[in-house]
Amino acid sequence: MALYSEKVMDHFLHPRNVGVIEDADGVGEVGNAKCGDIMKMYLKIDDGVIADVKFETFGCGSAIASSSMATELIKGKPVSEAMKLTNQAVAEALDGLPAYKMHCSVLAEEAIQAALADYEQKSGSEQNSGKSEG
Repeated sequence: MALYSEKVMDHFLHPRNVGVIEDADGVGEVGNAKCGDIMKMYLKIDDGVIADVKFETFGCGSAIASSSMATELIKGKPVSEAMKLTNQAVAEALDGLPAYKMHCSVLAEEAIQAALADYEQKSGSEQNSGKSEG
């Protein structure tokens, strides 16, 4: 049996949504000191929906695949739905990860949560600064 699923290999070899969003509405960066992986997520949000998401990941194939899949799972979704994304959902969407690589899916979840928290903090202050809605 192969160590990694076809989906993990596909997202590692052909990652989706790689890059930077210069004027991102939310940015989250997390890392794992034990393995050295670092993930940075960028969100562009329009009317409460994730219009675009990009990532930069320094790490192993599982970290890159987890980042890629996580972006695919939240792109086009309402912020409220993206907030519920779990590392287990990321791992399942990749058809599983080896137990010792599950921390990569946890990093993807944490990076998205950090970017959403950054967005919430920024949008809270923007709403109070006279930004019109509608």
